[in-house]
Amino acid sequence: MIELQRIIIRQGLCLRELLARMDEGSAEILLLVDEDGRLVRTITDGDLRRLLLAGVALEEVKLELPEKAPITALEGTDREQILDLMKQHDVNHIPVLDTARRPVKLVRARDLELPILLSTPHMGDQELSFINQAFDTNWIAPLGPNVDAFERELAEKVGVGHAAALSSGTAAIHLALILLGVEEGDKVFCSSLTFVASANPILYQKAMPVFIDSEPETWNMSPAALQRGLEKAARDGCLPKAVIVVNLYGQSSDFDPIVAICEKYNVPLIEDAAESLGASYKGQASGTFGKLGIYSFNGNKIITTSGGGMLVSDDAALIEKARFYATQARDPAPWYQHTSIGFNYRMSNVLAGIGRGQLRVLEDRVDQRRAVFERYSDSGMGGGGFSWMPEASFGRSTRWLSCGVFDTEGAVDAQRFIERMAEHRIEARRIWKPLHLQPLFAECEYFPHNENNSVSDQIFAHGICLPSGSNMTEREQERVIKTFNEIFAGF
Repeated sequence: MIELQRIIIRQGLCLRELLARMDEGSAEILLLVDEDGRLVRTITDGDLRRLLLAGVALEEVKLELPEKAPITALEGTDREQILDLMKQHDVNHIPVLDTARRPVKLVRARDLELPILLSTPHMGDQELSFINQAFDTNWIAPLGPNVDAFERELAEKVGVGHAAALSSGTAAIHLALILLGVEEGDKVFCSSLTFVASANPILYQKAMPVFIDSEPETWNMSPAALQRGLEKAARDGCLPKAVIVVNLYGQSSDFDPIVAICEKYNVPLIEDAAESLGASYKGQASGTFGKLGIYSFNGNKIITTSGGGMLVSDDAALIEKARFYATQARDPAPWYQHTSIGFNYRMSNVLAGIGRGQLRVLEDRVDQRRAVFERYSDSGMGGGGFSWMPEASFGRSTRWLSCGVFDTEGAVDAQRFIERMAEHRIEARRIWKPLHLQPLFAECEYFPHNENNSVSDQIFAHGICLPSGSNMTEREQERVIKTFNEIFAGF
């Protein structure tokens, strides 16, 4: 909150003194009051700039400012009313007055606006009924009717044969690697432009990640880089045990060439669709192109169970084996007997109930996220100096996050831009730092899109993600657009 006495002034100050007070107050506004302390008018930094441009001397005291009734609010006016006033009059500051019209405080838009977060959970109307069923029947612990139903309903939704509900998408990737026989010393190819959870399970198995660059058309795995990587692996006699393809920010990868390349070398495909549930590729659901597919229901995803994931496949035996490993690998014996290493990876019946309710509004959530993106893109944010993540013609993206890159020839620093957005209580984030640049994977092999061009490096260096939640209001989106453009213009 601005210290009021630093911005209250009275008649008799020269232009130089007004400029000094404006600088000292750090509020871009001064409050001119009469001898009784009543507000006469506001003076903005724009008012002072116009006086300077008109040739007014710095020592001039008799300043001719146009008459302008100040936009004010009385004590007790609620937050929403003040925000409406600001929007109506296109101002960012409003003095609050007492009944005698004396200023008692200055409020700024940034002090009133609630934080706009990147991607928040969006609950519907049906989740609670499934949770109540779990409580009413005392199915609270892992497994139960909601788990069975959630697995069946999600499999039907995406058109795959079988599904296992798990504690996280990371757990699903880990089990997928185990099911495909990945062991110590094996290689696993993985998209580089992704969150670390896509590759950490490779390390769980003491295997060696090999990272594959993105292509500019989709930001997803480059078929050209994958081809070069597998060609080299074949020459070296060390083909990977699996390829993990990540569908970035809600968009499916270009699966026709990727599947063909993997089949040529007989390497199974794991599809990391953690960010792309609800997307499609040539009419087929994201997550269904690999030997195994995974989804995430983390709190920031298209739909959420607060935390959770799903492993899917058309191979019933693989999913049954996944359930075995996910429940501590308990053997079918009359006592607790274990011949394999197991994990506590199953989803609870309560969380599965949330998932069942969320699944019923999946299409709505996708439409809402796409509408957020379209409102951004239609606004012309950044003009020609900012480009959105392209949507490939072969499918439909969920636009899980609205992402783009600043012109590489421009002056915008992505990190500084995000920090400036944060000053306005708007959360923006960097694009995932490619895994081949992470200290954790410093010794790992990497295949760029072509020999002289690492696409993911460029996207990371110049890209940002903007607030994209399906429950964003139009006012919040307008605020993001306005703030984005103001900051962009300042670079």
